[in-house]
Amino acid sequence: MSHSPRAFLLPYLIALLLALAALAGTWYWVGRPLPLAAVATPTHKLQCASYTPFGKDQSPFDQPLQVRREQVEIDFDQLAKRFDCVRTYSQTGLEALPELARKHGLKMLAGAWVSSNPVDTEREIAALVANAKANPDVIEAVIVGNEALLRKEVTGEQLVRLIERVKAEVAQPVTYADVWEFWLQYPQVAPAVDFITIHLLPYWEDEPSGIDAALDQVANVRRSFGNAYAPKDILIGETGWPSEGRQRETALPSRINQALFVRGFVKLAEDNGWRYNLIEAFDQPWKRASEGAVGGYWGLFDANRQDKGILAGPVSNLPHWPLWLGASGLLLFAALVLAGRPTSTRAALLLPFTAAFGAACALGWSELAQVTSRYWGEWLWAAALLGLNLLVLAHAVLALATPDGWRARAFAWLEARGGWWLAAAGFAGAVLMLGLVFDARYRSFPSLALLLPALVYLCRPARGPRREIALLAVIIGAGIAPQLYLEGPHNLQAIGWALTSALLVAALWRSLRSPRG
Repeated sequence: MSHSPRAFLLPYLIALLLALAALAGTWYWVGRPLPLAAVATPTHKLQCASYTPFGKDQSPFDQPLQVRREQVEIDFDQLAKRFDCVRTYSQTGLEALPELARKHGLKMLAGAWVSSNPVDTEREIAALVANAKANPDVIEAVIVGNEALLRKEVTGEQLVRLIERVKAEVAQPVTYADVWEFWLQYPQVAPAVDFITIHLLPYWEDEPSGIDAALDQVANVRRSFGNAYAPKDILIGETGWPSEGRQRETALPSRINQALFVRGFVKLAEDNGWRYNLIEAFDQPWKRASEGAVGGYWGLFDANRQDKGILAGPVSNLPHWPLWLGASGLLLFAALVLAGRPTSTRAALLLPFTAAFGAACALGWSELAQVTSRYWGEWLWAAALLGLNLLVLAHAVLALATPDGWRARAFAWLEARGGWWLAAAGFAGAVLMLGLVFDARYRSFPSLALLLPALVYLCRPARGPRREIALLAVIIGAGIAPQLYLEGPHNLQAIGWALTSALLVAALWRSLRSPRG
């Protein structure tokens, strides 16, 4: 029994309006701004922020190292409106920073980078001493080494000798900076310094603290150090929260969580009279190479020097969410134009929701790929997964439409290769699962990249290469439990990946039993 196109028009329009509302609600929920009390204004400056003078396309490993003086001028002008001081970590190539800090009314905590290379360390120490002597009005204290004990690049005795050497040559107070636990592991270092500099980063703890418990954890450690090492002063040399990246147990990176932590910490520190330095002034994308995506997003301002809303004003996890909504809306309508006329009332109801869901997955993956991708290989991998999602979306919407003319030919082409699209999703899932089981610490959870193929081919089995699909299903399925065990029961991103993986395994298994070929 045939139906005219008008018979499906009303349910189609109702479904389309509901799908658009769901799409808009999803993007708004992700990007909704949260009003918070400001902690930094031009009349209420904060103490100090970590600063490295590298733009988003630079790294301290660039050879030769080129520090752009004009960029430092712009940065210091921006930071001077919010802070009284900046902390630096190295001297090499940064000889002009004290002069520029003086020009903008900033003080400095100047650091020397101590490493296992004695020649480089000697160069850093000599430059630190020279700069401290030449700029006593700007450099308030010097820091001999940063987390060198954590990296196991020096012994406690070697570090003490460097500290005592610098103390004998400069008038400023001298300290060393490391994660708080390493002060306990190397007790010989504390007597050598004028004050103790500890790093308190709840996200990176061996047992990470969620945002609700992070400030209590910081306060407890700071108070215990204050009591244990009195009358020596304690500087919290690094504390902060990442705005992007993978979740660790209950510690979830986001702009809102970063703002909650930083604003809460500043109030806590000011109420207790603590000295502190926030990490860090600007996002540093180069850190993603050693710390994963999360390493590049600890800045109070982004790599383009734009305000992330961390210190003042409303803060949003996705401030440009209307643009993402517009892009996904355009993709939704493109999918509907591709599909044309639905085949039935049921198809008329499903088609807009399928298109909206596919658009949300594709654009959501695109947003995540911008955060995680560092070099051309990773961009190519992200583009391949985006292309796979677009092919699967086209296959799904054409399966709900009346095949006629070029649409019939397009659908036939996609239908004949559906098993290969599923196999490609399975291959990606197996690669990603192996990474998350055997080398998970710095890897993000790519659920959005594979959720659409998993659901589409679970609902509409497509038969592909049997042995390969069976092997991929085994690899992904075998990794689900270990991955969840490693991440703990409270990591929602890990649970989301496990569910996506389970759906993909089910789709792969159904394909083995599918008569479609």
